[in-house]
Amino acid sequence: MNERHQHTNTVTVIGLGPMGQAMTRTLLAAGRSVTVWNRTAHRADGVVADGATRAATVREALGSAGLVILSLTDYRAMYDLLGSATDALAGKTLVNLSSDTPDRSREAATWAAGHGAAFLTGGVMVPAPMVGTEAAYVYYSGSAQELERHRETLTLLGTPKYLGDDPGLAQMMYQAQLTVFLTTLSSLMHATAMLNTAGIKAREALPELLVTADSIGDMLRAGEEHPGLALDAGEHPGDLSTVTMMGATTDHIVETSRALGLDLALPLAVQSHYRRAIEDGHGTDNWTRIIDSIRHPR
Repeated sequence: MNERHQHTNTVTVIGLGPMGQAMTRTLLAAGRSVTVWNRTAHRADGVVADGATRAATVREALGSAGLVILSLTDYRAMYDLLGSATDALAGKTLVNLSSDTPDRSREAATWAAGHGAAFLTGGVMVPAPMVGTEAAYVYYSGSAQELERHRETLTLLGTPKYLGDDPGLAQMMYQAQLTVFLTTLSSLMHATAMLNTAGIKAREALPELLVTADSIGDMLRAGEEHPGLALDAGEHPGDLSTVTMMGATTDHIVETSRALGLDLALPLAVQSHYRRAIEDGHGTDNWTRIIDSIRHPR
């Protein structure tokens, strides 16, 4: 077996939570030879039954595979697991699909290089059941050469979206995406709790609330060929919605939430963005002006 073929068809997956298991099964279904290892050994039982090879140790898992995919809790786990087998990393391509900070991704790339390994940071942007489907996509940053070298295999997991050679960029995009995702989920639960106090059940509330959540993208795209152009230009025309108008709404949300005895953390945070913009004299600007107080907090 030549080296290129070996690197393309032999893969190691370390970390077998739901995401790691989904990736392993996707690779197996595409005919890849997959070796797996997990700290809690029984988590490998299902994928081994599906055709994966169970490694007894991390060192054995690294074996002859050129491509090593890490699906762990965080980057600290990578050091904990691979630290005892760093001499086996030379010549490997580590693709870390775990969540952590951009700075830790950059540190990890330097660490890997110090042990003779190439490093790609990745952020999987779909839940485990969607891995390998047409809807799946993964942000990558780091070595473009390594991404191209393993593109065929990595594409099986989801469409690769390359952001650049800075190892921190994929993690930055991942965290930015999750900022939108998690904040939206919290807002949906806050709104549901608000409606519950009026006797409206979640099964009635959520379909109504999701209409708004689903429409946000369409609203932001309306009237602008490329969303974000005005923001990049520092322009905040208050033709349709102003900071003052939106700020008044945040005041009402805080007042209502307080009266209902709900947690105020989320509405107070949103209110603070608008109050700061008003204090800075931008009440007549578009609501996008709140980005200034986010960029430059007091």
